[in-house]
Amino acid sequence: MGKITFLGTGTSQGIPMIGCSCKVCTSSDPKDNRLRTSALVEHNGFRILIDCGPDFRQQMLRENISDLDAVILTHQHKDHTGGLDDIRAFNYFRKEAFPIYAEEIVQESLKMEYYYAFSEYKYPGVPDYILHTIDEKPFTITKKLPDNSTSTLEITPIRVFHYRLPILGFRIGNMAYITDGSRIPEEELAKLKGVELFIINTVRHEKHISHFSLPEALEIIRKVGAPRNFLTHMSHQLGRHEELCAILPEKVKPAYDGLTLEF
Repeated sequence: MGKITFLGTGTSQGIPMIGCSCKVCTSSDPKDNRLRTSALVEHNGFRILIDCGPDFRQQMLRENISDLDAVILTHQHKDHTGGLDDIRAFNYFRKEAFPIYAEEIVQESLKMEYYYAFSEYKYPGVPDYILHTIDEKPFTITKKLPDNSTSTLEITPIRVFHYRLPILGFRIGNMAYITDGSRIPEEELAKLKGVELFIINTVRHEKHISHFSLPEALEIIRKVGAPRNFLTHMSHQLGRHEELCAILPEKVKPAYDGLTLEF
C-alpha cells in the first residue's frame, strides 16, 4: 500500500499567474490555486519526492514534511528543479549529503545551475547532493534502517518526450506518474500495463507543442486503461476545477494541490 500527495499541480507559471485577471486566476476556490508541479510518494516505508520546483519550501512547510529519502527528477526545466537549493535544510538535520536520482543530461544542468554546490571549495552551508544516474531501466533506491539493515524500493522509469526533449515518468508499484509529456512511445506504454492509478499532464484543451492537450491526455488514459486517472500540470486555460470535473469521463478527475490518494 502506498500514497501520493500532489504538492503542486500547476504549470511553470502556476495559478494564479502573475498579472492575469481571468476567472481561474481570480477564483475563490482553493482548488484553483496551483503551485508548480511536484508530488510526494510514500511507498514501502520510503518518502520520495518527484521533482523539486521553485515552490519546494512552501510545499514542504504546508504539508509539514520534515524529511525525505530521495528526490527523483523528470527533467531539468526550472519549474522542476528550481527548489533544490532548499535541500540544504535536510543536509543540516541529517548531517549528510542528499540523494538525487536523475539522467546524465539533467545532472549536467544541475551542475551549471547550482555550480556552487559542486565547486572544489564549497562555501559553508551550501547544499550537498549525491547524484545517482538513471535512464530508462528500472533502478533501486536503498536506505539504512535504524537496526542497520537496509530497505529497497524499485522504480520503473517511463521514457516520455517533452516536445523533442527526452524526459522520464515513473512507475512505483501500481501507480504511474507522467508530467510534461507530449508523446509516449508505444513500447513505453507497455510498462504501464496493470497500473491502478495513472497520473498524466495536460495543459489546455487545444493542441500544445510540448504538453498533452486534454484530448491527447484522455487518449493516453484510454490506452493505459487504469481504473483511476488524475490530471496534473494544468494551466488556467483548462478552466476552473469545478468546470473541468463536469466535462471529464467518470474515471478521470483533475488533481489539486494537497490531494492525497492511496494506491
